[in-house]
Amino acid sequence: MHTRHVHLDEPGRTEWEGFVTGTRAAAAGGVTTVVDMPLNNHPTTVSKETLELKLEAANKKLHVDAGFWGGLVPENALNTSILDGLLSAGVLGVKSFMCPSGINDFPMTTIDHIKEGLPVLAKYKRPLIVHAEIQLDSESHSELKDNRDPRVYLTYLNTRPPSWEQAAIKELVGVTKDTIVGGPLEGAHVHIVHLSDSSLSLDMIKEAKRRGDSISVETCSHYLAFSSEEIPDGDTRFKCSPPIRDAHNREKLREAVLEGHIDFLTSDHSPTVPELKLLEEGDFLRAWGGISGLQFDLPVTWSYGKKYGLTLEQLSLLWSKKPAAFAGIESKGTIAVGYHADIVVWQPEVEFDVNENYPIFLKHPSLSAYMGTRLSGKVLDTFVRGNLVFKEGKHASAACGVPILAK
Repeated sequence: MHTRHVHLDEPGRTEWEGFVTGTRAAAAGGVTTVVDMPLNNHPTTVSKETLELKLEAANKKLHVDAGFWGGLVPENALNTSILDGLLSAGVLGVKSFMCPSGINDFPMTTIDHIKEGLPVLAKYKRPLIVHAEIQLDSESHSELKDNRDPRVYLTYLNTRPPSWEQAAIKELVGVTKDTIVGGPLEGAHVHIVHLSDSSLSLDMIKEAKRRGDSISVETCSHYLAFSSEEIPDGDTRFKCSPPIRDAHNREKLREAVLEGHIDFLTSDHSPTVPELKLLEEGDFLRAWGGISGLQFDLPVTWSYGKKYGLTLEQLSLLWSKKPAAFAGIESKGTIAVGYHADIVVWQPEVEFDVNENYPIFLKHPSLSAYMGTRLSGKVLDTFVRGNLVFKEGKHASAACGVPILAK
């Protein structure tokens, strides 16, 4: 099983997670390969030099294999020799934010920055992955604090409406028309991360695919598991961006997954420290956004997915074959001769409770939105390249994961 969207926060913010705890949690969840994001580590991974710092930090700490995304930011979009150096050093692609990321040294990009970067990506035939939200005029935080309770989830939800995703995706599909075969950007690919709006945003992506654009989209296990109506007052563990929307939206996302309109699933494991989640205050407007769930993505997807018709074969495609192919990791994603022996042994029918008595290997287990849930699908053993890295609650003594770099 693969997840090509996790924040392990090292170097620089290991108090948030780190390679050791993050990859141990991955192994315990049946995840054999992760691809680490270029933020929220410090410094962010936006150049060859900062990638080297990340590789140095990961040395002998990986309990599963790990690839790395770089970042597209204004500096390397406007000086493409930096971007070229980052890609030549082996990142699997680059990530950009079309809204503020919350991390000072990872500034947002406009569609013009994206246009500058895409020819370099076309040269390397590697994807641009985009946090697709553009801040539009909506109720400001100050207005909301005057009129609405910041402990109520709907207060936060109203600050990030679907129109933000729709505005970003409208700009992106205006660019991806040039990625068609024979177009000026042939070889470039645009991928929308963590889609949460199942309405107009998804319609625009489907239309771009129909006309032959090189575009794809993912959603996350938490958007399929939760709905805004279920989120308790003050429970900031559920805050993320884009936000978890209502139950009708969730049903439409589930349908899109089953129908193949959403290409694959991923984690967007985005942990932090307890003091930034503001659990005591329960202030959704001020708390750090991000769902912490890497260890539970497989059982979460299965627990909720089987209720709406997800098969084991689809589960394998969505979490293994398609993400590995997307990231260009040719040796993974399929159990076949010539591929790595990345295998999870699990019991799909066995239920377990996620609570303080369950062995959780994330740095801050209490911050996971899945605490207090009952899930199906207990992981017994995890093999990475034939090495037994996790067995019945215990990890191998040596961290045998390796970094994966593009060639």
